[in-house]
Amino acid sequence: MDKRKSIIARFAFFIVGLLIMSLGIVFLILADLGATPWDVLHVGLYEQLGLTIGSWSILIGCIVLLSSSILSRKIPKVGAYLNMLLVGFFIDLYMLLPFMKTPDTLIGKIIMFLVGMVVMAYGMGLYIAAGIGAGPRDSLMLAVNERTGWKISHVRRAMEIVVLAIGWQLGGPVYYGTIFFSLSIGTLVGIALPQCQKTVDYLMEKAVSVKKTISTNEIDRGAKL
Repeated sequence: MDKRKSIIARFAFFIVGLLIMSLGIVFLILADLGATPWDVLHVGLYEQLGLTIGSWSILIGCIVLLSSSILSRKIPKVGAYLNMLLVGFFIDLYMLLPFMKTPDTLIGKIIMFLVGMVVMAYGMGLYIAAGIGAGPRDSLMLAVNERTGWKISHVRRAMEIVVLAIGWQLGGPVYYGTIFFSLSIGTLVGIALPQCQKTVDYLMEKAVSVKKTISTNEIDRGAKL
C-alpha cells in the first residue's frame, strides 16, 4: 500500500470512528439521564455567560487543544481540528433522524445510556487508532498520559471529574447518569483503545500483504509471458 492509499485508509477509519462516537453521544443525550461532564460545562457556561452551547463547545475545544499542545510540545494534527467540526455536524444529522427518540420507560433509557457509553468509547478508540489526530479532549488525555505515565483510564476519569465539578458549580445539568459516566468512561476507553489499535494495525498490514501478493503474481505472470 503506497503512502497516498495508506492516508486515505486511515482517514476512512477516522471518519467512521467519529460517526460511531457521535452516535454514542446522541444516545447519551436522548437517554435523558444526565448530561456528560463536558456538556454540563458547556451548558453551565451558556447559562452564566450567554452565547450558545455549540459555541462554548468550540471555544473550550480550542482551549483544551492549546493545553494539550503545550504539554506534548507538538502541533496538533489536522484530525484535531476536523474533530471539532465533524462531530457537531454528525450529531445534528443523527438528531434529525425521525426514529431517534427518548425511550418511554426508565429501563429503555438506561439501556440507551449504557449502549451509548460503549458505542462512544469504541468510536473514540477507532478514530484515535487511525492516527489522523485525536480531538481536543482526547489530545489532552493522550498528552497527560505521555507526560505523566498514568494509565489512560485514570487520566480520562480525572478529566471527567474535574470538568464535571466546574460545570456543576456553573449550574450545568447533573444527574445520576452524569456521575456514572464520569466514573466509567475512563475504564471503557482504556479497554476499547488497545482493541481498536490492534484492529486498525491488522487491517493495514493485511492490505499491505495483499498488495504484495498481487504484485508478486503479476511479476510471475509477466515472466512466463
